[in-house]
Amino acid sequence: MSFQQGLSGLDAAASALDVIGNNVANASTVGFKRANTNFADVYAASLGIVGASQIGIGVSVGAIQQQFTQGNLSTTDNALDLAVNGGGFFRMSDDGAISYTRNGQFHIDNQGYIINDQNLRLTGYPVSVNGVITPSNPIELQLSASQIPPRATSDPLAGDVTAVLNLDARATVPVLAPFDYSNPATYNFSTALTVFDTLGVSHNLTTYYVLNAPTPPAGGEWTVHATLDGANPQTLAGNLVFNTSGALSSTPTYTLPSWPLSSGAQTPWSPGVIDFTGTTQYGSASSVDRLAQGGYATGSLVGIGVLDDGIVQGRYSNGQTRSMGQLVLATFADPNGLLNLGNNQWSETSTSGPELVGAPATGSRGVIQSAAVEDSNVDLTNELVAMITAQRNYQANAQTIKTQDQIMQTLINLR
Repeated sequence: MSFQQGLSGLDAAASALDVIGNNVANASTVGFKRANTNFADVYAASLGIVGASQIGIGVSVGAIQQQFTQGNLSTTDNALDLAVNGGGFFRMSDDGAISYTRNGQFHIDNQGYIINDQNLRLTGYPVSVNGVITPSNPIELQLSASQIPPRATSDPLAGDVTAVLNLDARATVPVLAPFDYSNPATYNFSTALTVFDTLGVSHNLTTYYVLNAPTPPAGGEWTVHATLDGANPQTLAGNLVFNTSGALSSTPTYTLPSWPLSSGAQTPWSPGVIDFTGTTQYGSASSVDRLAQGGYATGSLVGIGVLDDGIVQGRYSNGQTRSMGQLVLATFADPNGLLNLGNNQWSETSTSGPELVGAPATGSRGVIQSAAVEDSNVDLTNELVAMITAQRNYQANAQTIKTQDQIMQTLINLR
């Protein structure tokens, strides 16, 4: 026995206590990953001494290895608090210097960038002017707070006006004619829908349904009239014709008529096409099953959310949503080779291998949970038990030094 073994044991035990202490100190640090101390025995290389004849000269710290196991997820009230459930790291930029983190406590700065507490910017894929996200070189995600423009009901992107109705097969032809939208006795049923022009100005489109042909067994035929903002009545070019089963027997899509408007939008202006697919004539009261259109007014940004695939989505005052970008996650062949920079940041090294960047929920990358953070993966119970063990090791190594000192004292006292 020599002092060297005991001293190395004290150093190793002290290192283990340092690692355990750091784990305990960061038990509440979001995204923190606990570390283990790996030990290695030490032997002196000497010619002629092999096998069982070798005597160890102590212990060394082989590595401090972080454990990238999943931490528990805790919910928050901030939509930009993000947690990765699975593999991968958030990719952060500091004027182009890239680092990686599991801490997803983000917010927006005064320039619209998504940043963390160290003012590092979250990176991801940008969105094109037509709202399409295309994987490319990740950039610093910057969100726009500008309004989104209106979309007219007549815009091809808005789709058709959809009307799914049931017109009462028991109805009779109105006793009063001709049709007068101001006189309910001249029509059988009516319904209204809000539509929008190219400036985002809303208008009230009302359609009126007049039975003008016999009811089953001969089938039924209905004329459809429409007014815009309660004026300028127009008749659709084509009637709704039903067979004896109560289903439409004619083409169910019709072009709505045009109205002259003074709003500065379009003159004349039409909400486009109305699609009656699914409309029936059954023996129950006339009713609306579905009435919809795809136009909307201009909208202001009222909120931001992040989907599980990392798409950052804006919510607007007109009820619309828009993709504003998509964050990316980076994975590594050997995450234990990453260099710990502090502040929950790691950087790439030759040991970790190059970053492998992709959207969340692709490959081995986890999914994103919004309004949540990933807790530290430190288990305090295990750490306290490990602390007791390391303390005992330290005491035992100190005892070997004490014993060696007593032996040396005995030799000194020989006469």
